[in-house]
Amino acid sequence: MKKAIFLILFLAILIPVIWIFIYKYEGEKPVVDINLPSLYLKKSYEISLSVEDKKTGLRDIRVSIQQKEKEKILLKKQYETYGFSEIFSGAKTVKDSFTIPVRSWQYGMTDGEATIRIKVSDYSWRGWNSGNILNIEKKVIIDSKPPKVDVLTKRHNIEKGGTGLIIYELFEEDIKSGVKAGDDFFPGHSGLFDNKNIYTAFFALNDTQGPGTKLVVIAEDAAGNITKRGFYHYIRDTKFKTDILNISDSFLNRKMPEFDVGEKTGSFQNKKNPLLEKFLYINKHVRKNNVEQILQVSQKSENQKLWDGRFLRLRGSARRSGFADRRIYKYKGREIDRAVHLGIDLASTANASIKAANSGRVILTQLVGIFGNSVIIDHGLGLCSLYSHLSQISVNSGDMVEKGDEIGFTGFTGLAGGDHLHFSMIVHNVFVNPVEWWDKTWIKNNITSKIDYVREMQ
Repeated sequence: MKKAIFLILFLAILIPVIWIFIYKYEGEKPVVDINLPSLYLKKSYEISLSVEDKKTGLRDIRVSIQQKEKEKILLKKQYETYGFSEIFSGAKTVKDSFTIPVRSWQYGMTDGEATIRIKVSDYSWRGWNSGNILNIEKKVIIDSKPPKVDVLTKRHNIEKGGTGLIIYELFEEDIKSGVKAGDDFFPGHSGLFDNKNIYTAFFALNDTQGPGTKLVVIAEDAAGNITKRGFYHYIRDTKFKTDILNISDSFLNRKMPEFDVGEKTGSFQNKKNPLLEKFLYINKHVRKNNVEQILQVSQKSENQKLWDGRFLRLRGSARRSGFADRRIYKYKGREIDRAVHLGIDLASTANASIKAANSGRVILTQLVGIFGNSVIIDHGLGLCSLYSHLSQISVNSGDMVEKGDEIGFTGFTGLAGGDHLHFSMIVHNVFVNPVEWWDKTWIKNNITSKIDYVREMQ
C-alpha cells in the first residue's frame, strides 16, 4: 500500500515536471508579419509589424536600421516574464503589433543601401534560457535626391481648350512623370524615341483654363522625391460661342422613351411635365456619367504614336455646333438648363459614311447614353478621337484601323435631334478643340516639328 501511495505521489510530481520541461523547451520560433510599403525609404515611410508566439510568449523585440557602421534603434521592447503559477494560467503576452516610422534622413545616413533588422525572442528555455530567436533582414534603399528633368523642346504655345506637346529627358529608371496643367495630370510616354529616357507628353487646357494656368513637368521617383520643372509657354485666351437650343414637345416625345433611367423613372410620373423632368435628369446626371465613362476609356492609350498627318473631317459636312459652345436649353421660351458642348457637330447626308480620322486602335464600340452609338479610336500617347450618334458601327473593339477606313454611319442615336456626327478629340482625360487636329500647319508647328527637332539632337 505504501509503495502504491509513493508511486502515485512520484507520478503526480514527475508528470507535471516533465510537462513543464517539454513546454518550456519548445522549439518553435516566434512568427513575424512585416509589411514594407516600398523598397525605397520615402519621407512618410512606416513599417507595419506584428509579432506572435502562442507557446511560451514573447520575450523581447528589437528593430533597427543599419548602414555600414551606423545603426539606429527604431523599436526596443522587453515583455514581462511570468511566475510559476502563471505557466498553468497562460498569463503572458503572445501577440503584439506596431507601426514604426523610419526617418532615415535624420539618422546621419547617406543615399544607398541600408538594412532593416528585426530580432524577436520568446520565453523558451532553449539556448541556455535565451529562447527561440527569429532574425529577419530586409534590404532597403535610401534615396533623398529628386529626379533630374531636362526639357528638350523650346516653344509651347497653347490656347484655352487646346493641346500642347512637350518632350523631356529623365536620368533614372522607375519614374512617374508627366505634365501638370492646373489640377489635371497628363502622363509622359517613352515609346516615341530610341532613347527610352526621352518622354513625350501631350497636355491640354480644358475649356475653362486660360492665361495664368500653371504648367509644370512633374517627376516622382520610387522614393517619393518630386521634381517640378517649369517650362516656357504662352497661353492664348479664346472665347466660346453661346448657343440656344429650344426643346420641343415633339423632341421630348420622340427621344425620352429611348432612355432607360431605371428606378428614377417613377420619380417623374407625378410631375407636371414628366418628359421634361426626365430630360433634365438625363441632360445633367446621365450626361455627367457618360462623359466620365468616355474619359475613363480614353486613358487606356498605347505607348506609341499610331497616327500620321492631319486628322480627317467628315467629308462634305457642315458644322452645326462648335467646340465648347455654351449651350442654353429653353422650353417654351424659358431657360431650363445649361451645358458645355465638348465636341463639334458635323451634318452631311443622312447615314453618311464615317471614316477614321487617323490611324489607331479601336478601344470602344457601344451605346453610351446621350452620345448614342459611339466609337473611340486610340491614336497613341494619350490621344483619342470620339465618333458619336452613329446609326451603325462597322468596327469592333480591338481592331486596328487606317486613316480613311470606314467605321460607321451618321445617325441620331442618343440625345441627338437629327442625323449628324458628334466628333471629339481627347487628350488623356480632357476634351480638346478638334479644329487644331484638322489643321496641317498647326500639327507641323506644334507637334511634328518638335519630334523632328529632338530626333536630330540624338
